[in-house]
Amino acid sequence: MSLKNKRLEVMKFLEKDVNALMEKYLIPIDSIWQPSDFLPNSETTDDSFFEEVKEIRELAKDLPYDFWVVLVGDMITEEALPTYESWLMDVEGVDQVDGENGWGKWVRQWTGEENRHGDVLNKYLYLSGRVNMKEIEKTTQHLIADGFDIGTDRDPYKNFVYTSFQELATYISHNRVAKIAKDKGNKRLSKMCKIIAGDEMRHHHAYSEFVERIFTVDPSQMMMAFHYMMKQKITMPAHFLRESGGKASSAFEEFSNTAQRIGVYTSTDYVDILQKLIERWDIGSITGLNDEAEKARDYLMKLPARMYRLSERMKIPENSFQFKWVEPAIIK
Repeated sequence: MSLKNKRLEVMKFLEKDVNALMEKYLIPIDSIWQPSDFLPNSETTDDSFFEEVKEIRELAKDLPYDFWVVLVGDMITEEALPTYESWLMDVEGVDQVDGENGWGKWVRQWTGEENRHGDVLNKYLYLSGRVNMKEIEKTTQHLIADGFDIGTDRDPYKNFVYTSFQELATYISHNRVAKIAKDKGNKRLSKMCKIIAGDEMRHHHAYSEFVERIFTVDPSQMMMAFHYMMKQKITMPAHFLRESGGKASSAFEEFSNTAQRIGVYTSTDYVDILQKLIERWDIGSITGLNDEAEKARDYLMKLPARMYRLSERMKIPENSFQFKWVEPAIIK
C-alpha cells in the first residue's frame, strides 16, 4: 500500500471520532466569546461608546513601539485565515465537497473560532489610533494574496505536527502580549489577548490528540512525519509577511527580532515547544517502529539539547526596525 493510501485509510479510520473531538475541544457558537464582548458598544444611545474609545486611546499611549509592532504582526497573521483554511481543506482525508466528512467539519468549525481573533485585534488597533491601518491592510492583503508553503504538502501527518506546534507558539505569543498589556495597566487589551491565547491552547491540545491517535495506528510513519517537520524546521505563517513595496518575507526577520527583543516569542520558546511535543507524545516510549523510524526517534530525542545550545548563541539587534505599520510620529 502506498503512503498516500495508508494515510487516507488512517484518516478514514479516525474520522469516526471527529464529532466527539469537536465536542471536546470546540465551543458552541452561542456559548463562546465574540469580539463585541471586548469592544465599546456602538449601539448605545448615550456617550459611553465615545468615552470607552477615549479610554482605549489614552491607555494605548503607554505602550511602546516594539509592542505595537508585535501586536500588529500577530493580528495580521490571524487575519490571513483564508489561506490556512484553504490549505487544510486540501489535506488528504479532508473533503470539503462531502458535507458529512468529519475532517471537513472540523476545519470549518476550527476556522470559525480562529476568525474571531483577527477580528477583535483589528478593531482594537483601529480604535487605538496608534498604528497605520492602511499599511497594515496592505500587508494583510499581501499575505493572503501571496499564499505560502509550510512544507507539509497534502500530508495529514505533517500538517497535524505543524498545527500542534504552531497553535502552541501562538498561545505563547498572545499570552505574553497579554502580560505586557496588563503590566502597563491596559486591562481590556490584556483580557482580549488572554482569551485568544486560551483558544489557541485548546486548539493545540486538539491537534496534539490527532497526532497521538495516529501514533497508535501508524507509529513508524507518524514518527517519520514528526522527524521531517522538525528537521526542516517549522515555518511560522508570519515568515511570509511583507510590507507594501517590499519583497515576500522581507519583514519577517525584523518582526521576529522585535518579538525576541521584548520576550514575546524567542528561539528558546521554539525549542521548548519541541520538547513539550516530545513529552506530550511520549516519543521515547513508542513501540512498533521500523528501523528508519527508530533512527528518526533518536534524532528527535537529541534535537532539543542541540537546539538549546544554538539558541543561547543568538544575538538580537538592540535597535528597532522602522515598520510602515507603526510610525514614530504616532508613537511618542
